[in-house]
Amino acid sequence: MALDETWFSEACEECGTAFSLKIKEKLHEQQTEFQKLEIYDTTAFGKLMVLDGFIMLTTRDNFLYHEMMSHPALFTAPHPRRVLIIGGGDCGTLREVLKHDSVELAQQIDIDEAVTRASEKYFPELCESNNDPRAELKFIDGIKWVAEAEAESYDVIIIDSTDPVGPAKGLFTEAFYRNCYRALSEGGVLVQQSESPLVHHRLLREIHEAMNGAGYSDVKTLPFPQPVYPSGWWSCTLAVKNDRATNFRERDSANKSFATRYYNIDIHRGALATPPMFIDEIGIR
Repeated sequence: MALDETWFSEACEECGTAFSLKIKEKLHEQQTEFQKLEIYDTTAFGKLMVLDGFIMLTTRDNFLYHEMMSHPALFTAPHPRRVLIIGGGDCGTLREVLKHDSVELAQQIDIDEAVTRASEKYFPELCESNNDPRAELKFIDGIKWVAEAEAESYDVIIIDSTDPVGPAKGLFTEAFYRNCYRALSEGGVLVQQSESPLVHHRLLREIHEAMNGAGYSDVKTLPFPQPVYPSGWWSCTLAVKNDRATNFRERDSANKSFATRYYNIDIHRGALATPPMFIDEIGIR
């Protein structure tokens, strides 16, 4: 909701808090086939994308999310050649995935083409790899795509989705994770954005239960800072097919050939540690 003409504020009823950004102007407003899309220019966080009133990303801090949604998974998979991204319409995760020389194909499946077209205009730095010959962008239903995917056709599947409401709700179910399991190669990795470990305890429990129920041998939640999201603390959850999440390729991570702003081997190791609150309050290990 808007506080007044100079502030954009997103209230989190579950947290009892709100996060606000001072804005200079609204740059774009559009009712797409699926959601309301808005772009603002802010005084301190650069461009701001909002979907249905919820903050999706800003220029200033999106690297935290995009790096953690991609690099831990790709350095955990033994041979990350074929990568599927479900959602990710802003293309920031796609850009990070294509930094890995081993990747031969990165398919991005997002139902709303308008998000990608707006990102190309207002967040061009996130879309700089869209024309990479290894990239394929498809604007169709990701749940249907995974259900029809060939067995063992991907090494990494990244669920870069919005919150589990509306069309995205089906991306958080055991049935969907089971289809991802079938589509993953041996040792393959699924990663799901999994909301705030400080606030969304029930959802995190449900994600772990659903991933375990789908047959994954190891499930780990990796927390990271994300200032513009509720509580300022976010997470992604890794699920590994017949391997352990802790068995990531440490040498390759330490000697990566590309620059990052947040991710490195020490961040990866630290994110795999289990805070006592995960056990006591969320019930996961």
